[in-house]
Amino acid sequence: MNWAGVSIVEVAVILLTTGAIYVGSGWLEGASEDLSTYYGLPMVVQGAVVTAVGSSFPELASVVFAAIVTGSIELGVGAIVGSAIFNVLVIPAVSTLATDEPIEANRTLVYKEAQFYMLAVSTLVITFALAVIYYPDPSAAGDLEGLVTRPLALIPIGLYGLYLFIQAQDTGDFDADRGGRGGIDVRRQWAFLAAGLVVILVAVERLVHAVDLIGAALGVPEFIMGVTVIAGATSLPDALVSVRAARDERGVASLANVLGSNTFDLLVAIPIGVLIVGAASIDFAMAVPMFAVLTGATVLLFTVLRTDLSLTDLEAYALLAAYAAFVLWMILESAGVVAGVLPTG
Repeated sequence: MNWAGVSIVEVAVILLTTGAIYVGSGWLEGASEDLSTYYGLPMVVQGAVVTAVGSSFPELASVVFAAIVTGSIELGVGAIVGSAIFNVLVIPAVSTLATDEPIEANRTLVYKEAQFYMLAVSTLVITFALAVIYYPDPSAAGDLEGLVTRPLALIPIGLYGLYLFIQAQDTGDFDADRGGRGGIDVRRQWAFLAAGLVVILVAVERLVHAVDLIGAALGVPEFIMGVTVIAGATSLPDALVSVRAARDERGVASLANVLGSNTFDLLVAIPIGVLIVGAASIDFAMAVPMFAVLTGATVLLFTVLRTDLSLTDLEAYALLAAYAAFVLWMILESAGVVAGVLPTG
């Protein structure tokens, strides 16, 4: 690797934007907690909707930017799936190791949030399959490429509408303790929430740009940078928010943020890119292996969460080992050391 080609400016940008993301995520997490208390939202709804949608802005922005500039969402889809794998394996593990006690889950998280997230993964795969069957891409060289049209994009968006309806019903059934809302300045917290989103959005865009330049200078393949470094960079707000929640002994909100963020990315961020460009070509042969890895990672997380409804340090190390194996596999396939199973381009 040619480290001489790496500019000190890009390194400085990474350090500065990481600090900015840390500050912005702090504003976002604090404001979402206070607003959820003010409006009487359950902790699961706070993590899965309020905080998750906010911390998913980097992934949403990456899809929108790719759609507007290149007219394609393929890069955005890859980045989101790579980010989702990072979210379910790395963030819960790091959050657990950052605390003195195991992160506590509950049955609502495991049996509602987790299962709905698996439904989200399945729905997006079915949407891509319908594109291949009914709208084959006439300009594609392969037989497994189809056009995801705007009507098809409404299928996952409609499912997210159902998700919000379920969360609204749970909020209505929740007996909130509103004793602490009197000391909350709701306008100030909405301002902090908006400021946190802006800081995160700008900082992550600069961070991803700097990482991309360093990858090009070092000769690292774009695919490896996309599913590892860039995916981790866009997931940094989620990681910081989840770690803070875990340290405040709000394990349910910490884990719900991960699942809610991935649900939003899959059901909303990707379809919005399709709605912008009108129709987007999807290579089903590329998408299915990546979704298979995501499904396996998600099943592993659900399994360790269901044991005693908590996540221990040993289970956290198992999740990190699984992610390390995924990254190693990507590197070996990119280098041609092992036979190609996952896409490398």
